Amino acid sequence: QVQLVESGGGLVQAGGSLGLSCAASGTIFSIHAMGWYRQAPGQQRELVARITDAGKPNYADSVKGRFTVSRDSAKNTVYLEMTSLKPEDTAVYYCNARGLRYSRREFEVWGQGTLVTVSS
Repeated sequence: QVQLVESGGGLVQAGGSLGLSCAASGTIFSIHAMGWYRQAPGQQRELVARITDAGKPNYADSVKGRFTVSRDSAKNTVYLEMTSLKPEDTAVYYCNARGLRYSRREFEVWGQGTLVTVSS
């Protein structure tokens, strides 16, 4: 099995900064990409940022220039640094990882989610 453990999140004032991290563990042969999605109340889950095994990031337009995704491949860990936070960034943030198990079967797993609340 493959598991993701998220940390970070919490309450921050608008304009502030917050960091998230997510570590993958288990029967992992390789990880193609790791990233972050978010879901606000009453809305669909949406991509925030993701980074490939080659280190190429991509971001939602709404967070470009404010959020930075990075990855420590040796630790199977992905980070999200969030700056200039806005109330509309309030959501549950979910980590996502896609890759291959030792069996060479593909996997896609989700973290349990961590709440980010930005007060105005």
